Amino acid sequence: MIDLLPDLNAAELDLEELFGRAAPLEVDLGCGDGSFLRALAAEHPDRNFLGIERLLHRVRSSHRKAVDLPNVRVIRSETLFVLRHILPAGSVDAFYLLFPDPWPKRRHHRRRLVNAEFFSAIWNCLRNQGSLFIATDHDDYFAAIGKLLQNTPQFAPTDRDWALPPTTFEKRFRMVGLPIHRLELRKISPVT
Repeated sequence: MIDLLPDLNAAELDLEELFGRAAPLEVDLGCGDGSFLRALAAEHPDRNFLGIERLLHRVRSSHRKAVDLPNVRVIRSETLFVLRHILPAGSVDAFYLLFPDPWPKRRHHRRRLVNAEFFSAIWNCLRNQGSLFIATDHDDYFAAIGKLLQNTPQFAPTDRDWALPPTTFEKRFRMVGLPIHRLELRKISPVT
């Protein structure tokens, strides 16, 4: 099922209505061709999975790959819009940001998705102890994320090994011998 938001001024999603059940929610930010989303959802039928993608041809590809899985929905939208306006606060168990566009030219760095605003929006949407998984092949982007995290006390890195299906990009990068940088961040609740 492709869920294209008909009204971008819509209120927060009613996740139980969207999926027809209450279950833990995991969100693939920039789900690309849908291979990772499909593999993860097939492995975990007890969880709901939401793919976010802005490019229509990728949304269609994701839909084709997951059409037989009742626990997958795909929304065509910008990631930050969904984080700020569509996902309810404290509703997501895990986010996956795998191989985002690194915008490698210095003059384009402002277009990178991972910034302080992104971390704030992710923190708001995550449940307590929820995770954000980030992977990139781009050394400079990974270093920039690490530097940004020094001023982001709302997250703590974990040292767990990932047991996630490889993405299409990961397979491609591994074939040419590029190193893959992985980071799992756990939401830390503020101390009151």
